[in-house]
Amino acid sequence: MTNIPGNNIISILTFSFLIFGCQFNANKPKIIEQTASEKISSELNEDHKEIVDFVEKLLFAAGNKNVNAMKELILEGAIVGNTSFNDSLWTTNQWAVEEIYDIYQNAQSKPYLEIVDDYEIIVTDRMALVKADAVISQFGVPGKREINHITLIKSNGEWKLFSIAWSVHEQPKQKLKFDINIFAEGYAQVWGSKRPEFVAMFFEDDGVLQINDGEPALGRNAISKVAQSFMTKFPDLKVSCDSLVHKPNGIEFHWTLTGTDADPSGKNHKVKVSGFELWTMSEKNLIKDSKGTFSSEEYNRQLKFGINN
Repeated sequence: MTNIPGNNIISILTFSFLIFGCQFNANKPKIIEQTASEKISSELNEDHKEIVDFVEKLLFAAGNKNVNAMKELILEGAIVGNTSFNDSLWTTNQWAVEEIYDIYQNAQSKPYLEIVDDYEIIVTDRMALVKADAVISQFGVPGKREINHITLIKSNGEWKLFSIAWSVHEQPKQKLKFDINIFAEGYAQVWGSKRPEFVAMFFEDDGVLQINDGEPALGRNAISKVAQSFMTKFPDLKVSCDSLVHKPNGIEFHWTLTGTDADPSGKNHKVKVSGFELWTMSEKNLIKDSKGTFSSEEYNRQLKFGINN
């Protein structure tokens, strides 16, 4: 690929996502920019970063099974396919993207986290070919490796997915172990999923979530209702995993919440608040008990006046 004339190629090594993703999330954009600057000229830096941002936004929406968000990024009639090795044979599947939407809207769906270790990008005018080497994880447990081949087309000044196909590869058993950092990244992701039941899936059936001095939410149904209240108030809700701190009495999951208040009685201000949850994990590597803490005073101030006032 490096010998193709007339094309600009970048290989962005993002394995650091696992190392820096939760503990050092604020440094992630800087790492991408530094790597890009070593590979391509400065005028192409933003083009390639824009493509990486698009792909990560797409994977975020797909992992959350957020069909409405996916539709904003994908051209109508886009082709989806994969190939996998089963019983000594490679098998191939192909779908129209509308079939994927139907699958993802199934009530039995579960979220997943797709972490890209490496990007290769070729840009030619209004088209881009992207190879994204990724690992699929669920609830902190890495699964299969998927090598995605993505075709993008620029439509009305914005990148859109034209097609995506990937090959599926089994990983050695030693790599399929629970990782609390991946678990935390997945938990943060689903708060922006618009699927409150996805948040509850990270808890035991009888798990507990308490926020500040509020009434504890007991069980997955109650936890879903808490998640839904935030998703309703902030339709563009995003939660980032800032760090994990191991304490004698549990694990502190430090987060930052951003969103725009959509409450009809509110003032539509943007908020950005940080806090943490103290987790007690179960033997099944799910949250048994979570005690959330953040400044309600600062939160209410931002609801009233905004972030900068």
